[in-house]
Amino acid sequence: MLLKILFMGDIVGKPGRLAIHDLLPDLIERESLDYVIANAENIAGGSGITVNLFKKLLSYGVNFVTTGDHVWRRQEIIPLLNENQRIIRPANFPVQSAGNGYSIVEMRDGIKIAVMQLIGRIFMPAVRCPFLVADEILEKIHRETNCIIVDMHAEATSEKIAMGWYLDGRVSAVLGSHTHVQTSDERILPKGAAYITDVGMTGPHDGVIGRNKEAVLYKFTTHMPMQFTVATGDVQICGVVVTIDSDTGHAEAIKRIRVPRPQPSD
Repeated sequence: MLLKILFMGDIVGKPGRLAIHDLLPDLIERESLDYVIANAENIAGGSGITVNLFKKLLSYGVNFVTTGDHVWRRQEIIPLLNENQRIIRPANFPVQSAGNGYSIVEMRDGIKIAVMQLIGRIFMPAVRCPFLVADEILEKIHRETNCIIVDMHAEATSEKIAMGWYLDGRVSAVLGSHTHVQTSDERILPKGAAYITDVGMTGPHDGVIGRNKEAVLYKFTTHMPMQFTVATGDVQICGVVVTIDSDTGHAEAIKRIRVPRPQPSD
């Protein structure tokens, strides 16, 4: 059976959330999607995620949520990370960290899919090696399913590409997140894993990676401290649709998507 899975890039603030509210139902129908995954580490005012916002995403049609390096910004999310199997944090965080780095969930017809998140180490806080942690987790996951989506949350293009090659043949997809800029290098690797360096940002694109451009430009040109607020215009959903053969776990196709949210009328 072929499964069509949407993975949406980092949701930034209220603009990104409203784009999902307005556009996701039609996108699910138009693409005949079976499952929807979203990275939501920036949904709460641009940084972190709250329990209420997690619940709202589920009500909009999102099935599963990944996070990233900003996951602890709103500490109310910690109990949910410990209790709910539909939200994860990076697996290579310290073993003492709250929550889980992967989860296996059941879709329609009893088909199981695993979602794992890894965080990079280049230009990022020091964590355990994502490559070795992936090895440890895959030994467990492969006992239950071969349909595996990996959110590779990292800064460095080289580290993401390396992870794609490292996991090719062992997972269904390695999908990059974190940089908020969609890349055009989507492909199916030789052993069947779908890959893209970054799926992009779901949020306002008229700023600097989701933030108000005037504030960012002031900081760059003066080196003075400045609070960055979430931008508001040119809001888009960015992500990829991956088609997976549930029998083999291999990806059959990967397609980039960019769906603009119509500008509200005055």
